[in-house]
Amino acid sequence: MNPEAKVPAFPAVASGPANPADRIIDVAYELFSTRGVRDVGVNELIERSGVAKATFYRHFPSKDSLVLAFLEQRDKRWTMDLILAEAHRRGSTPREQLLAIFDVFGDWFLREDFEGCSFAKVLLEMGPAHPLGQASISYLAKIRGLIQTAGEEAGLVRPEEFAYSLQVLMKGSIVQAVEGDLQAARRAQQMAAWLIEHHSS
Repeated sequence: MNPEAKVPAFPAVASGPANPADRIIDVAYELFSTRGVRDVGVNELIERSGVAKATFYRHFPSKDSLVLAFLEQRDKRWTMDLILAEAHRRGSTPREQLLAIFDVFGDWFLREDFEGCSFAKVLLEMGPAHPLGQASISYLAKIRGLIQTAGEEAGLVRPEEFAYSLQVLMKGSIVQAVEGDLQAARRAQQMAAWLIEHHSS
């Protein structure tokens, strides 16, 4: 793959769903993931979703409740369906799958719709004491728990410590990619290999 070439955006997950709640969530997913929470107002969400204000509030009594639904969708679409499922497909062993996370990241970083980590962005935007910040912390902890499980399956020692360290590399590579470093995933993968070796004995 040419690291200088941008990969076209993948098709939208849902295209004009009939269910109003699904339409609202799809619009929220696009706007919140690219622009954050505070920059997106309820009126824009209603207009872009093509629903009446009463319909919007019937499904989502507050903007925060919609953000929570967005974070849940982000966990499913991004964490589970894109990153972890694809890493599992690319690696035949737990160690290969851990390193494959950064192969998936490398492809993601080149996509036209690369938008960074929504959990980290919402956490930084809202703060750790805010309920949305707390939800983001929980989803990040879930990712770390999945990494720890993979580390245990790989026979690594101190798997919890390993999971914290690998997540540092994951978050750091995402920020580096946002800055424009097209080699961020490759650099992080090399350090991840060293980290795995460190936790192998």
